[in-house]
Amino acid sequence: MKESVLLTTEFPDIKLFKRGKVRDLYDLEDKLLIVATDRISAFDVVLPNGIPYKGKVLTALSKFWFNFTKNIVPNHLISTKIESFPLKLKKYERVLKERAMLVKKTKPIRVECVVRGYLAGSAWKEYREKGSVCGINLPTGLRESERLSQPIFSPATKATSGHDINITQNQLQEMVGKEVAEELKIKSLTLYKAAREYAESKGIIIADTKFEFGVDKDKIILIDEILTPDSSRFWPKENYQIGKAQESFDKQYLRDYLEKLNWDKTFPAPSLPEKVIKKVSEKYLEAYKKIVGKSVGKFRGKLHL
Repeated sequence: MKESVLLTTEFPDIKLFKRGKVRDLYDLEDKLLIVATDRISAFDVVLPNGIPYKGKVLTALSKFWFNFTKNIVPNHLISTKIESFPLKLKKYERVLKERAMLVKKTKPIRVECVVRGYLAGSAWKEYREKGSVCGINLPTGLRESERLSQPIFSPATKATSGHDINITQNQLQEMVGKEVAEELKIKSLTLYKAAREYAESKGIIIADTKFEFGVDKDKIILIDEILTPDSSRFWPKENYQIGKAQESFDKQYLRDYLEKLNWDKTFPAPSLPEKVIKKVSEKYLEAYKKIVGKSVGKFRGKLHL
């Protein structure tokens, strides 16, 4: 069975809150409806092609992790079941099924709470240049993809466009206050450690990830998505080798493909060949199956494009 791809949503009688790179958010007064489309972005540019099953994987994986971590840090998830949604959404069930979350509306804290457990990506680049990551000095002699003795908290400012900017803990304190900055750090590190331990038992290394938080009734809770291939760097544990870039279950395969093209990383992005679309979709699906132990929706192990 061929899986259709959803690139955008249009619900004329529901107020659009905002449209992100991947998600469409709708305003339900004291709640939000988050719909994960199959859009994919790289280098902060949305690509013209959708990735089959991607939105369903993001929703199902976020649901799994929100439930897994709810006793560590409360979160904004109310339900992913259509029958729990407001009645006016019932007519959109075909679009919403398996890719929508009904969540609490919070006051977002405009910070990306990044946790790094391994030296990879921009952290590896900065370490080679400065011997530090986001102002945190690290031991000399570390190699690419090496596990850090302790995970580090490296926040970044959320950009409305372009790349997020890494900041230090002191800069974070200036933005949100010392008490909130410390709470964000503790919550992020605690969440990461719990998730990393579980994922490793399933054969996946979570090299790094980012969390987002919002304020609900004076309490800081988890919002947005959590521990997905879009927000995290997932590596297969069985193939892990220090000293080089790793295979991944996230968007790195797509980034690597695009790096080989004559593209300046600005809009418009190039169209993707079917073999690349298929490979990216398979990586998202495999990540979900390894972590959760079952397939997404009606997917039964064969991808048709």
